[in-house]
Amino acid sequence: MIDVYPPQDALAVIEDESLGNGGGPYNLLKDLSKMGVGIPLTGVGLVGDDSDGSHILEDCRKSGIDCELIKVTQEAPTSYTDVMSVKSTGRRTFFHQRGANALLKESHFDLSKCNAWLLHLAYLNLLDSLEIIDDCGYTGATHVLERARELGMKTSVDLVSVESDMFNRVIKPSLPFVDYFLLNEIEAERIADIKIVKGEEVDLEAVGNAAEKLIEMGIGKLVVIHYPDGALAVDTNGKKYLQGSLRVPPEEIIGAVGAGDSFAAGMLYGLHEDWPIEQCLNLAVCVSASCLYDATTSGGILPLDECLALGEKYGYR
Repeated sequence: MIDVYPPQDALAVIEDESLGNGGGPYNLLKDLSKMGVGIPLTGVGLVGDDSDGSHILEDCRKSGIDCELIKVTQEAPTSYTDVMSVKSTGRRTFFHQRGANALLKESHFDLSKCNAWLLHLAYLNLLDSLEIIDDCGYTGATHVLERARELGMKTSVDLVSVESDMFNRVIKPSLPFVDYFLLNEIEAERIADIKIVKGEEVDLEAVGNAAEKLIEMGIGKLVVIHYPDGALAVDTNGKKYLQGSLRVPPEEIIGAVGAGDSFAAGMLYGLHEDWPIEQCLNLAVCVSASCLYDATTSGGILPLDECLALGEKYGYR
């Protein structure tokens, strides 16, 4: 937690520090565990043979997350991110060490040992070895998602807003093997090549157009684009679902790190339970709101019923 975000060559004061879980899959599993949903949770990944890796494995076990498919490597340290959150605004900046995540390969996904309903792959554009494009134009991630589909799993993908000239090239080959695509307005703008953010405002018509274009690019069931004021989902029939975010007072917001992953946790749990899309979106924004109560990604997550109660407490945009 810092006082201001400084210009280059200047200084900011660190006012508080905390350690927490990070990365899409880890955050998602922790959030579901803290929500108390009571469904089996399994992690797939690669950590370093170091104290951070040991901490992750122990934390997962304590949270009821199956670690059999989380492997340990001596070739790289455990991946981590330094997150700088400005105290007065909640705005975040991320400094990422790819570490072991860069070595995660298709061969690490022994999905035959897992009978999950869904494989959630994140962050699709931060996994170097899974981004290598083969002679057929596919990536390792494409093959992982295809294999999950063959085993009868649903698939979902989440991204991270990263500057890269490979952004679209490593994502597009996988889209035909994705059932649920969860992304923010910045990522949607880049993939769909449709201007969504205009000044400080999000153009809702453009959000809908971007979601429709992503459906045309091969998404199997649903595209969900979330942004600070809410979310819009579009299914393969072209039906749109709009949901406002919660009006959490600024003075109650500690940090927004992990808000996108907590949104995904709520959304995917609702889909797992075969809830109507409107109900899934409502849970998603409520879980995301609870994330704002803590500086870490999952520290503020409440039990399911308490998350839903936040909607009545704060109301919606």
